[in-house]
This record gives sequence, C-alpha cells and structure tokens, in this order.
Amino acid sequence: MSKAETNQTQSEETLAQRAKEYDASQIQVLSGLEAVRKRPGMYIGSTSAQGLHHLVWEIIDNGIDEALAGFATEINVVVESDNSITITDDGRGIPVDIQQKTGKPALETVFTVLHAGGKFGGGGYKVSGGLHGVGASVVNALSTELDVEVCRDGHRYYMDFERGHVKTPMKEVGTTSPHEHGTKVHFLADPDIFTETTVYDDHTLLTRIRELAFLNKGLKLTFTDRRQATADQEVFHYVGGIKSYVEYLNENKDVIFPEPIYVEGKQDGITVEVALQYTDDYHSNLMTFANNIHTYEGGTHEAGFKAALTRVINDYGRKNNLLKESEKLSGDDVREGMTAVVSIKHPNPQFEGQTKTKLGNSDARTVTDRTFSDHFNKFLLEHPTQARQIVEKGMLASRARVAARRAREVTRKKSGLEISNLPGKLADNTSKDPEISELFIVEGDSAGGSAKEGRSRLTQAILPIRGKILNVEKASMDRILANDEIRTLFTAMGTGFGSDFDVTKARYHKLIIMTDADVDGAHIRTLLLTLIYRYMRPILEAGFVYIAKPPLYQVRQGKLARYIDSDEELKDFLVTLQPSPKPVIQRYKGLGEMDADQLWETTMNPENRRLDQVTGEDAADADRVFSMLMGDKVAPRRKFIETNAEYAELDF
Repeated sequence: MSKAETNQTQSEETLAQRAKEYDASQIQVLSGLEAVRKRPGMYIGSTSAQGLHHLVWEIIDNGIDEALAGFATEINVVVESDNSITITDDGRGIPVDIQQKTGKPALETVFTVLHAGGKFGGGGYKVSGGLHGVGASVVNALSTELDVEVCRDGHRYYMDFERGHVKTPMKEVGTTSPHEHGTKVHFLADPDIFTETTVYDDHTLLTRIRELAFLNKGLKLTFTDRRQATADQEVFHYVGGIKSYVEYLNENKDVIFPEPIYVEGKQDGITVEVALQYTDDYHSNLMTFANNIHTYEGGTHEAGFKAALTRVINDYGRKNNLLKESEKLSGDDVREGMTAVVSIKHPNPQFEGQTKTKLGNSDARTVTDRTFSDHFNKFLLEHPTQARQIVEKGMLASRARVAARRAREVTRKKSGLEISNLPGKLADNTSKDPEISELFIVEGDSAGGSAKEGRSRLTQAILPIRGKILNVEKASMDRILANDEIRTLFTAMGTGFGSDFDVTKARYHKLIIMTDADVDGAHIRTLLLTLIYRYMRPILEAGFVYIAKPPLYQVRQGKLARYIDSDEELKDFLVTLQPSPKPVIQRYKGLGEMDADQLWETTMNPENRRLDQVTGEDAADADRVFSMLMGDKVAPRRKFIETNAEYAELDF
C-alpha cells in the first residue's frame, strides 16, 4: 500500500471513530445568560467600540418604547466619571409584580431572561424601537455590574447584578409621590468582554441621541459627560420632529422654499412620516428609518416614497402644462437637490440585507406610497408657486442629464480599461484581484514619480492628480464629467458613478488618498472626499477609502534614522539623543521631497504604513460638514474657522 493510500485509510478510520463519539453528551446547553457572554457578537454585533455603544442604545430603546406608547416624555443619558453609564426615563417603570412563568419579579425577569419583555406580543407595546428586543438582559450579561431603580405606584424599588447574576434581590427602598414614575439603569461594561475598549466616544453618543430626538418628536433627551471638567448637560428636544431634522441637515444650504414639506399618516397600524425640502444643490440626501433604526440600505419604505415622489411630480407637471405629454422626469431628476427624511413605525418590522438595515415588509411600500402621494399631491395643489419650483428644478436636472450623457460615454470602456488613453497617467498594478489591489491617488507629478518607482507593482496602482480637482459641491453633473481628473478616477475604479454606481465592479478594494501634510494637501484631500461622499458613497460605506499618513520629519544621527509625525514628538525624541554627532533634521513639506525608497518605507509599505479608514457612519453630520466647508454660504464656514482656529497647525 502506498503512503498516500495508508494516510487515506487512517483518515477514514479516524472520521468513523469521531462520528461514533458524537452523541448527546457532546451537546452543550448554556443556561441563563451564559450564551450571551459566550457569543456576545450574536447579540450586539461585535465586542469592538461599536458593540460597546450598542449597550447604550439597547437601554435607551427601552425608554423610547415608553415614549412611543405615550408614557415617557424625557430620557437622560449620563457618562459617569468612571466610564459607566446611567440612563433614566420617566415612563411607567418596569413592572415589579411576580411574572407568572418564571415565578420571579418581572423586574428580575427582564434583566436575567433573554427575550423577556413587552415587545413579543404580550400587549406591552404596539410598536417598539430597537432591533433585537433583548436589550436589558444582554446589557446585564455583558456588564461587570448593573443596578436598576424603579419608581411606580408610590414606591421605589432597587436591585443589582454582577455579570448577569442577581447580587441583591429586588427590595423596596422607599416611597415616592404618586406622580413620580420611571426607571433608572446604571451599568459598567465588562472589560473581559470588551477587550478593545470600554471608553465611550462622546461624539458617537451625541450623534445618536440627537437623531433619536429628531425621530421622536416632542421627546426630550439630555446628555451629560461627567468625564469632562465642565460636565455641561446638552438638551435635544424637537417639537417639529423630522421636519426639524431636515432643517438641521439644510442649515448650511440655500433652500428653494423656507419651510420643509411635512407629511404624516397612519394605516394598518403603520405610521408614516416624511419631511422634505429642496435646495439649490445638485445632489440629494435621503435618509430612511424604520422604528428608529437607520435603514442605510433602504428597503420597501424608501421604494414607496421614491415611486410616489416621481409619479406625483410628473402628474402635476403634465396636468399644469409644465411638462409635455411625452416628457417624463426620472427619479434622479426629481430628487436632485432634495433633502428628505422618511420615518415609519411598524408593529412587526422585518429587516434584511447584509447589515440587517434594509426593511423588507411589503406592506410598508404600499402604505408609504399611498400616504405620501395623497398628502404631497394635496400640497402641490395648494402651493402652486412651490410646485412650479419643484417641477422646474426637475426639468433643469433632466436637461443636465441629457447633456451629461455624452460625457458619461467617455468614462465607459469600449474594451478593457483603455489605460493608454487615460489623461491621469494611471500606472496600474498587475494583479486583477480587487481584494489585494490598491489605488493611490497622489498629488503632483514629482510624488507620483516616486510612488510609481517605489510601489509594489503586483498590488499597487498609482494615479497622480495635478493640483486641486473641481469642487463637486457647487457643480452640475455635466461639468463634473468634463473634468479630466474626476473622469479618470471614475474610469480607473470601474464602478461608474451617481445612480449608475456598482460597488461590486470596484477594481480596487483600497482607495488611498496620499497628499502632502500641509494646508494645500488638506484642501485637495477634502475635495477628493467630497467627490467620493457625493458620487461614490458606496465605496465609503464598503470601507474601501483610506487616508495615508506620511511622516513630517526624518531625524538622522549617524546610522540611526527615525521618522517623526509631529513637532511634539520631535521635541520628545531629540531629548533622548546623545549630544553628538549633531542630528540632521529633514522637514518634509511635500511627498515629492521623499525619494522612492523613503516613500515606500514610510507611507506605502503595508508592514510600516499608517492608514486612517474613512467611513460614512455619521451620514447626517458628514452631509452638513461637506455643505458647510465646500458650499456657497460664507457665514457658517467663517463661524467654523473662528471656533476651530486654535486647533490649526500652520506652516510659516
């Protein structure tokens, strides 16, 4: 018997033996909250910073549910000095009587039993926020300590836990006024679970808390960070709800009419809210939500809104002789310059998609379409001036789309990429595998030459750009496509752009912006990010966009060479050096001052380089910042500069 045949026989015998040993005794049953601690990612997505913040969202969602049910008016969120979290709401207070199935107080059941709560058909809530409905028990399981205080029916109750287990059974600790009611939860995330970090990011917390205040009109949410010296309380309270949200998003834009259009309706238990306003921009900003969850991937409610918007505007235009009978505005035409928020509350939301942020309920499309079209059609009839402005803006967009069609054809490949004809002098990599391919956008011919010479030809492509590209925030699509540098980038990536964008066709899964570490370099980087955010956003959301971090200095002393990133680091490093020989300090004012070896060693070599990944998670803030920095309004930009001038690093 050959060696190969012997190994095959032994392998088959081993498999047979293992098959016999696999019986009921090997089936592990995790009781209580052990499953959560064993596989936390199944319940909160990950144990990274994202999962850490998810703990906060789960408890806030319980307060939101009380508000949706009509009982809570205020939720307070506090980051304590020890990085623990306290969340208080003025809802009814978690029930404290005995839960029949468990034989334990309902308060204990909610915090120790998975899927225990008022969200599972028990009549507690007709509509609930949040994605899982397992919040309290999961947060308890993943915290080193958690204590809860409930006020209801004139009594105050307390109990606490340790890593999901009861530490102090529920007890009455005092009386309250008949008007005092609500729940206070305090917890400290377990560092054994969240090994990456247990430190909360105040910007992440503020962004979501503000968003929830917009999505739940009239609900007051407050945020206090006691880790800060001042510990000022920030209050978010929007009586206008998502109408105020649209005003917030358009704060730095020139609007066509002052008041956002607001629509609200309810049908078959589904509540639909839509707010929209048109600006003089060339791009649209549509944000959709289902039960307070940001549906980044859209879904049926988004499809219903888009269909209704396109149909109603076309019908109005034809009936009022603004459009010819044969003329039809596309969805892209009628959405150009539009800022809109669509929010629905569904009694049984079904989510799908890669990240579970795409709504799948078919009835949501029907109800959203019908509700919005009825109200929007009425609005157009009652406001003929604004209706004409909307139709005319769509007609302008349609004409620009026709003009852009010829420019678009230039970016399409007749056969392959046609690299030899690219005006941007793309030096492509040899690999055709997008997962290992990287496209460096490099400022200037000098740096481009060094990058081409020093790169790894298998995986790294170089696209030099000359100077500052067009500011797409202020440009129409035909003008954008007439720009050589932008057209080259679209073609090189292979994804298309705008409504034709297809992220699955991306030729590179890393798009790395590599500019000089000065004011001009920062400006070019901002122009590129504006282009990517407005017209290539799916690659941002896919995590394909990065910013290279080249060093600021090189210090040489004898055979020693060290790269330094900041003036402060340089000062600290010089103190550690011996007096002689005298160190030679080279300040890199541009990437072109590095030779090919230095550029590879510091900025391009995957073993040594530092890259910052750019994501699009804070879409609302990103939209406002790009509009403020790159738009026509001077006052908001001046205010931003005055506020942040102290943080600027200037070259003299």
